[in-house]
Amino acid sequence: MNGQLTLWQVAAAYAFALVGGWISTSLRLAHKPLCALISLAAGTLLGVTLFAILPESFSNSSWWATVLAAATGYALFFFISKYVHHVCPACAASHFDADTTRHFSEIATALVVALAIHSTTDGVALGIGQGAPTAEAAKWSLFSALCIHKVPEGLALGSLLIGAGLQRTVALGWVAAVEATTLLGGVIGFFFLANASTFWLGLIMAHVGGGFLYLAAHAVLGEMMRHGKALVLTSFSMGVVLIGILNICLRMLAL
Repeated sequence: MNGQLTLWQVAAAYAFALVGGWISTSLRLAHKPLCALISLAAGTLLGVTLFAILPESFSNSSWWATVLAAATGYALFFFISKYVHHVCPACAASHFDADTTRHFSEIATALVVALAIHSTTDGVALGIGQGAPTAEAAKWSLFSALCIHKVPEGLALGSLLIGAGLQRTVALGWVAAVEATTLLGGVIGFFFLANASTFWLGLIMAHVGGGFLYLAAHAVLGEMMRHGKALVLTSFSMGVVLIGILNICLRMLAL
């Protein structure tokens, strides 16, 4: 993958987040369709981790190092969500109730910090695409999953900001500013990490995959507590299958 395409993918992921933010600040979206989209996006994150990230990481690094790297990615998001704030507004959408929006000013800093770390990680994963030890199919699977995930992320963040009383343009500006850390992560990955050895790139991707596992599990469990299991599990399964089929098709085209 050439450098220009890698930077284009980072910019596209950011644009998808802005689209989600624009929709939520312009329209009042009911939570049921948002729940379906969140579950679908969570499924894509699990799918890209199982079908692309971990298999490639295992093939380029020792199994114990890969497992440890994935565990650190999971643990990072777990502790941020537990002691700072929910690391992803989409994955924790059911927690953003009316009381949360009323006290938004008290949680704003923690939310921005948590989401900035999450979005930076997304950008890093895409930014190291030119040097990461992953097949083209895996790279496009990662790009697809992140773009799908970015839409409900922007939707949830925009909805929270509107619910907190911010004006439409101000809310959209906040979405753009916070999600811009995706671009920052892309720059870090592209210019500072892409030339690392395949061993370390594999571990970085495994670390990212561990974070994706946390986001997927947190999103599904959170939505199932508030909505019907059928809607959540169906949408989630569709996301997993979508990435699985995409990965198979891309590998066949590469042959």
